[in-house]
Amino acid sequence: MSDASPDLKHLQQQIPLCLSRDRYRLSRQVQTISERQKRQQPVDQDLQKLGNAIERSRAAVQARKDSLPLLEYPDLPVSQRRDDIVAAIRQHQVVIIAGETGSGKTTQIPKMCIEAGLGVTGFIGHTQPRRLAARSVAQRIADELKSPLGQQVGYKIRFQDQLGEHSLIKLMTDGILLAEIPNDRFLNQYDCIIIDEAHERSLNIDFLLG
Repeated sequence: MSDASPDLKHLQQQIPLCLSRDRYRLSRQVQTISERQKRQQPVDQDLQKLGNAIERSRAAVQARKDSLPLLEYPDLPVSQRRDDIVAAIRQHQVVIIAGETGSGKTTQIPKMCIEAGLGVTGFIGHTQPRRLAARSVAQRIADELKSPLGQQVGYKIRFQDQLGEHSLIKLMTDGILLAEIPNDRFLNQYDCIIIDEAHERSLNIDFLLG
């Protein structure tokens, strides 16, 4: 795309600053406009539409940044390894965390993901094997963030979707995440995904890990 116009190049450079769910669609629009330019077809309206779409997406990212909560950690075993975990999340694409039951992994790791810079351009997805657990964990994390359920933290289970426009953390059953893949093949709406209770080795969890 070296022969693209300066305007198109400028817009293309802004795509990484957009919501993760929008980037693929916006990149395809850049490619389409570039091909039209090569054929010397008019692209002014296309550039305007692309610019507006990028501006809306970047505004949504800024709104999510503005809504980032103040993070506080209770005195739990996992909190004592907070710096190590946050550093590992920043440095590695896949992180495996093991700890005793009750050490605080389920409620504290999503907050550490926020501290690591995730959740701004997409959801921090967090799966639970059961619907009741998805609801109760969402409520617990929301309480710790001093946020009403459905705002910074929400959940999605069968027949219930309690998510807000600027929700950072999305609790769900592993079945819900699996069901989203046909319409979101690369799970572009997520900044990161936490597969909780992975040791249970259900068929859903094995598929998601794969």
